[in-house]
Amino acid sequence: MNADGPLAGFTVAITADRRRDEFAALLERRGARVVLAPALRIVPIADDVELFARTADLVRRPPTVAFVSTGIGLRGWLEAAEGWGVADGLHAALGTGYLIARGAKARGALRAAGLADHWSPESESCEEVLAHLLSRGVVGERIVVQLHGDDQPAFVAALRSAGAEVVEVSVYRWLPPADPTPLRRLIDLTLGRQVDAVTFTSAPAVEAVLDCAGAFRDALLEALRTDVLAACVGSVTAAPLRALGVRVLEPGRPRLGALARALLDELPHRSPRLRVAGSTLTLRGHAVVVDGVVRLLAQAPMAVLRSLAAAQGRVLSRTELLAALPRGSDEHAVEMAVARLRSALGGAEFVQTVVKRGYRLRLDPPEVARDRGRSSPFQGGESSTVHHA
Repeated sequence: MNADGPLAGFTVAITADRRRDEFAALLERRGARVVLAPALRIVPIADDVELFARTADLVRRPPTVAFVSTGIGLRGWLEAAEGWGVADGLHAALGTGYLIARGAKARGALRAAGLADHWSPESESCEEVLAHLLSRGVVGERIVVQLHGDDQPAFVAALRSAGAEVVEVSVYRWLPPADPTPLRRLIDLTLGRQVDAVTFTSAPAVEAVLDCAGAFRDALLEALRTDVLAACVGSVTAAPLRALGVRVLEPGRPRLGALARALLDELPHRSPRLRVAGSTLTLRGHAVVVDGVVRLLAQAPMAVLRSLAAAQGRVLSRTELLAALPRGSDEHAVEMAVARLRSALGGAEFVQTVVKRGYRLRLDPPEVARDRGRSSPFQGGESSTVHHA
């Protein structure tokens, strides 16, 4: 993790399994703390009897249209065919028809195999592919659809209703993670607002996270609608969240690098900024920026700071602050968290003790903030350097 990076103090969760280390490195180089919590894992089915039977059938009766939805799926299919001794036949069968690549990765895999796509949807969505095929006419066409981890019943049914013969090919399956503990921990962190963003690279991963939340599904959605940013690699991935009323950060191009840059642009602007005791404080996921210097905080003092900031100068009792701390804490833990917070901020003047009542942030009056060029004690983000408190 780069302690001087523009994302220092932010925590970003990654729910992808494939290429997670590559994506984590992109974020860590920019200073983010990364939480790895794969929601699903991809399991190849190269030994699947049904896959072999459908491949052999396609070699005997080549399709007139082939829809390749993922690069990894096509490569896995060709590798499986190689093992069965029918790779040349499959290659020839795919090359005889009208080839559709869902996106750049599928197109790249086709070209690496010596095949060229005839068309690709700009949105990389199955909906656009379906509209394109129906506009061309599919009566009597034999269409092979390489699925991308889950079934597409509506897509396939629409093609069949329009008169096409559809052959579905599943090269791999989405399965739950071998160890669900990191995913459960991510849900707890999200509910506690201890992550700034949760990233998704597939629609099935979105559904898996929501399913894992169980009875806390609604609370998780509320966190994603308010304090925790949902960031999706593309519109297909974002669709399930948007349907549930979650505003989603989506890069201009559906690529991991573009998603990392979108987070870099967005997260600093989501950080609340306050004028406290003559200083500017900006709250991030696990840090507070004090006059441009990032001071990393442990969970308890960070929770206390967020509660006091949300109170906007109102006194919070020890009991109220205790509710913000991890389960099992007592009032002594509140006092310790306040002491550690004061130390991190650089002085006791930031957090005032109100005798027999509790604690409050010493917010500057609005006129002081205006005198310093700000119209409110709550503002956007800022650039910074890092200081370890």
